[in-house]
Amino acid sequence: MVDFQKKDRYTLDDLLTIMAILRSPGGCPWDREQTHRSVRANFIEETYEAVEAIDTDNAQLLEEELGDVLLQVVLHARMEEEAGRFSFADVVNGVARKLVLRHPHVFGDVTVSDTGQALDNWDAIKKQSKNQQTTAEVLKSVSPALPALMRSDKLQKKAEKALGAPAGQAGAAAYSALQKAEAAAADGTPEEKKQTAGDLLFACVGLLRRMGQEPEEALYQANERFIRRFEEAENAASLRGAAERELSSREKDRIWQPEE
Repeated sequence: MVDFQKKDRYTLDDLLTIMAILRSPGGCPWDREQTHRSVRANFIEETYEAVEAIDTDNAQLLEEELGDVLLQVVLHARMEEEAGRFSFADVVNGVARKLVLRHPHVFGDVTVSDTGQALDNWDAIKKQSKNQQTTAEVLKSVSPALPALMRSDKLQKKAEKALGAPAGQAGAAAYSALQKAEAAAADGTPEEKKQTAGDLLFACVGLLRRMGQEPEEALYQANERFIRRFEEAENAASLRGAAERELSSREKDRIWQPEE
């Protein structure tokens, strides 16, 4: 039994103490064995579960999932403190300093008239603080670990902020990419198929941005509609005593075709 006083309500300092105990020789074998790499997937999973709570407007679930995300932060920080590289306090100090630095219109004497100017200031200060000299360096700094649609959206936004909007129409670019992908699908090499498929998705992201839509969110909603159509078709088949594989041609088409 470790020396720890249980409470009705704990603080952040208590959480840090609990993590230190769990990682100590007298703590939990599982917690002691973990590394950044071993719990990497957990961090991603907990973040997506917090996002799910936001999407479903579930405050109680969001409270729980934010705690799980914080747990991951505390765990990773504890690993680094044990290695002597940085501590949770350093993490807090770093993000606080970043917020003060990148909000000169709040904590300094800079004046902004709207959100756009505030974001421009943020980007300019970020670029300067990271010593990024070119737009290419800015683009390379967009994390490759992001979902591909989200990363594509961020890359295009940053490029457009530096260069201005593309001269051509986004719809025409997407249609041209579709034609090239269809041609490659017919008789292209595996590499040509992969390249044209990627270019098609990239062009579609550009089209969605012109429509004012967030690509990741748009595809998420499309996935939900697909599940709903499948469920409706299965229910219809069940009512007439048919199995899933015995769906009518019309029902199968309805599953795969978007709503009109």
